[in-house]
Amino acid sequence: MVEKGTSLLKKMEISVAEAEKRTGKNAVNMQETYTVYLIETSVEHIMWTNPVPDSLWRRYSEFELLRNYLLVTYPFAVVPPLPEKRAEFVWHKLSADNMDPDFVERRRVGLENFLLRVASHPALSSDKIFYLFLTEADSRLKALNATFRVKNPDKRFVEMKHYGDELQSVISQLLRVRARAADRLYGVYKVHGNYGRVFSEWSAIEKEMGDGLQSAGHHMDAYAASVDDILEEEEHYADQLKEYLFYSDALRTVCRKHELTQYELEMAVQDLTSKKQQREELATGTIRTFSLKGMTSKLFGQETPEQREAKLKMLETQIEEGEELVKERNSECDEFVKSAWVDIERFKEQKDHDLRESLISYAIMQISMCKKGIQVWNNAKECFNKM
Repeated sequence: MVEKGTSLLKKMEISVAEAEKRTGKNAVNMQETYTVYLIETSVEHIMWTNPVPDSLWRRYSEFELLRNYLLVTYPFAVVPPLPEKRAEFVWHKLSADNMDPDFVERRRVGLENFLLRVASHPALSSDKIFYLFLTEADSRLKALNATFRVKNPDKRFVEMKHYGDELQSVISQLLRVRARAADRLYGVYKVHGNYGRVFSEWSAIEKEMGDGLQSAGHHMDAYAASVDDILEEEEHYADQLKEYLFYSDALRTVCRKHELTQYELEMAVQDLTSKKQQREELATGTIRTFSLKGMTSKLFGQETPEQREAKLKMLETQIEEGEELVKERNSECDEFVKSAWVDIERFKEQKDHDLRESLISYAIMQISMCKKGIQVWNNAKECFNKM
């Protein structure tokens, strides 16, 4: 295994090399078609306990199980997101079919990025189950979940959870705007093909202006055809935004895990307080709160001194155990907050860098696209000048 704190990516090359469509029977014995992805690994300059296979196949659902395992095992970590399971926020020319080759290819790239992100993470990369996921085809993962409500939530995590909600909302809106803009852009470019057709038809009836009109028509046809490559490039930037759409869910998951840790601490404190109150009531013979046990004592008489002594001893033991549990829960909560906040700060730096670079690249692409449009019309102007 990799030493703790050492990035697996420094020891192993990881890629999702290809995707393959398969057909088989599911859990209820029904025929289904699904896609599997080939994970290829190669190890350099390190001795492993078992030989590392060159490659193995995984379904998307297995990637989901791995991520769910990481979420539960490393509740303080901002676990990298998976690419979308179904096509969303796509412009109309792209297929929403999960088996569409373009969609499968984008998901293959996203799954590879997920593995690389995990393999470069300071904590996740040294996990044994993650290593087995990459190297053993028969490894099994289990998903866990929990629901709870805390009385005294940490303000920082509440604010971070709210930020995760807002980040998801903003990126979702941005992706929807981009999809609508892509639809309209596609229409504008294709309409320029009509310019090309009309100029070509016009050139056929003109002698002096014919060559200029024909050349201008060719420029318009080329401009109209270029939109497919432009929108394919745009989809690449959209996929980068989608990654952080899913990262926002990972961020909220860390906050929920903190709530679970806080909830367990509160339950331990509450149980200890209850035990101490029972000890006081038993020692003084006074009942502070209504209980069935108190009513029974009044109706049928008090317990004997021997019975009361035995119960006091049992409560003392339970209180000692409860105090130890509270200390343990306090320590777990403190350690979680410390580890989680370190990883959240790391995530913030990563997010700021990635999104800044992505948005700058997207702006440069848009500027380049506009310049190409201007150049097309400049070329058309030169053609008209020669008529």
